[in-house]
Amino acid sequence: MADRRFKAYLLFIAVAALGVVWVVGLGQASPQEPVQIVQVGQVQPQDPETTEPQPRRETLYRNIKLLDGIALRVAQSYMEDVDPKELTHAGINGMLDILDPFSVLMEMQYYNRLMETTQGRYEGLGMSIDMRDDTVTIVAPMEGTPAMRVGLQAGDKVIKIDGESTEGMTTEDASGKMRGPAGTSVLLTIVRVGIPEPLEFTVERAVIELNSVPYYGMADEKNKIAYLRLSKFSETTSEELREALTELNKNDLNGLIFDLRGNGGGLLEQAIEAASLFLDEGKLVVYTQGKDPESQKKYFSTGNPLYTKKPLVVLVDAATASASEIVSGAIQDWDRGLIIGNTTFGKGLVQQIFSLPEQDDIRLKLTTAKYYVPSGRCIQKPHISTKHPEEMDEELTEVEDTQVYTTGAGREVYGGGGIAPDVIIERNPYTPVEVNMLRQSMYFDFAVEYVSQHPTIPLDYEVTDEVMDQFQGFLKRREFSYKTATEVELNNIREILTEDSTKMEIFGSYLGELEALIDKEKELEYQKAKEDIRRSLRGAILNNVHGERGWYEGVLLRDDPYVLKAIDIMKEREEYSKILATNHVKDQDSN
Repeated sequence: MADRRFKAYLLFIAVAALGVVWVVGLGQASPQEPVQIVQVGQVQPQDPETTEPQPRRETLYRNIKLLDGIALRVAQSYMEDVDPKELTHAGINGMLDILDPFSVLMEMQYYNRLMETTQGRYEGLGMSIDMRDDTVTIVAPMEGTPAMRVGLQAGDKVIKIDGESTEGMTTEDASGKMRGPAGTSVLLTIVRVGIPEPLEFTVERAVIELNSVPYYGMADEKNKIAYLRLSKFSETTSEELREALTELNKNDLNGLIFDLRGNGGGLLEQAIEAASLFLDEGKLVVYTQGKDPESQKKYFSTGNPLYTKKPLVVLVDAATASASEIVSGAIQDWDRGLIIGNTTFGKGLVQQIFSLPEQDDIRLKLTTAKYYVPSGRCIQKPHISTKHPEEMDEELTEVEDTQVYTTGAGREVYGGGGIAPDVIIERNPYTPVEVNMLRQSMYFDFAVEYVSQHPTIPLDYEVTDEVMDQFQGFLKRREFSYKTATEVELNNIREILTEDSTKMEIFGSYLGELEALIDKEKELEYQKAKEDIRRSLRGAILNNVHGERGWYEGVLLRDDPYVLKAIDIMKEREEYSKILATNHVKDQDSN
């Protein structure tokens, strides 16, 4: 009797998990109805009889019986007792392992946290994460949050959380460990490209308010060019955008910079509404396509746009993902504006959340379709479409990358995933000294101390050489230190020589001479990065006094290379029109 009950339990769970392959319907997004969003969604199951061919069902049933038989045999004959739930979940996770990285089994707490991101408030660090090369990776820290203040960056790989390795963790697992009550702290150990050793960040959690539009204003008063920043797509995005555009339009604009850098996505319906503010009514914005031809669904711009005809530049980077790629892709494919920056992240998969019968504590997040922008390009990058990118066929990736599409005006654009910019901006990565100043909160802490002595700081504030000298003194008082790449290598060599006295006798003196040059190397590195350090200090001080407005108006709008390039192009209407009229050059960006 116990065996029959156990067998029935396993079969029930297996059928519930596998049965989702029949569910391919897409739901409309609204708080009351089942939700479909760019990152996560929910639909009601459909009748499998109407969606799945008979031969495929029969094959599936036969394999379910095989799975059921193995599970029962393990329960009956294995040398030790096996927990039925653990055994079943291991089987389900094995099934999902052959799918894309975003198809996972979620406990209810992680589902609730995913929903928080669309509702505008949660307690945590303030950053979006994803799985890259089987490692939890930061996609984008959000503005004004603990993650951004301590200097965490897009591309940072989180290898430990409070000392626990993230190897084998899902993004939901990692998110659950990083979130927690405001005021508590978490220790993150990260690996960063260009930095020779892991970095540790102690980050204090806070209540994260998820406003979609953190800032808008005039970037160039003389030439009437405005700037509008959108950081995410939540339930209030279209309302916030309409309010911002209505205010900006009062300036009789000659151009608009729409900044989607670091925007990791959000609600699909909000992406459609955002694109509708720039496109004429009835334009295709995006379509989704599942495995069956009849599953295709198209989404068109609706209503009256608020900003049309006049020059538009969209700023993107490697952290521009999902819903942001839908909007930037639609604007590019309809030749409505220019895309400036770096090739985007390349996440174009439709996820939906499925409830499982009699399972209140788990949900299945399953990819059901891909997103395609109007030209027919798939947003999804091939190498992030699998949990095992190392096993991908390189030739297949190359073929997808060379597929040519055309925009509404006949410009050539290319496949391969993500949105390639019309104008590429070279990125200048932080040097090791800058990374460690951010990581150790040197800018933030100095700003707190400096502002306490100079409480009145105007928006046009400049960091003088005198203030730079004060900052160097502050670094000495705080015993600021870090290791250069040379220093790390020398330490490795010293460890090797320590194990061999003969080699130490031969090379020891040379090693000492090299180590004596480390301080000189650090001084040269500081001088090389001095102007960037000055800019970061200005941003920290202005942010301390004026909040985010201080950072935007005192730093970003004054000397951000993306913004300055956009202004230069829009000031010259001929240059703007010329770029829009030329064929799109295949992406040469190194993202």
